[in-house]
Amino acid sequence: MKLPAFTLPKPIASVGARLPQLPPTLALVGALNLALDRILPRDTLEPLTGKRLLLKVTDAGLALRFTFTSRGFRPRFDSRQPDLTISATTRDYLALALREEDPDTLFFSRRLLMEGETDLGLLVKNTLDAVDWDALLARLPLITRFGSTGAGVLPS
Repeated sequence: MKLPAFTLPKPIASVGARLPQLPPTLALVGALNLALDRILPRDTLEPLTGKRLLLKVTDAGLALRFTFTSRGFRPRFDSRQPDLTISATTRDYLALALREEDPDTLFFSRRLLMEGETDLGLLVKNTLDAVDWDALLARLPLITRFGSTGAGVLPS
């Protein structure tokens, strides 16, 4: 099932930018830490150690600041200049997560923006490209899978 094209309405970004960014940042770093060592190899991510990362969800008004440490991903509480900023819409992040779009296509169509240290951006992109998403989904039995009819079915 392919995601329809959409952009969140502008008032959502306006409201989202005024809300505390810590709760969604904690959700992001929690998910990344769950993936760490399972699907995200810690040694591959070592160049990210101590770097300031900023993930912007442009149509939701979210600016999620975090870093990678020897203990895993952690939120950042400062507003200093990030070493790497990745920006996209909600729909485009979902398309990446669902493997409907690849980072190169989104980047070259200017729907995924990376600013800052290029080598960090390439590291993130290559790490995501190396993840075996099918194997990961097979290990998560509670994930609802969608068949060609669009109806959700639980895996057996």
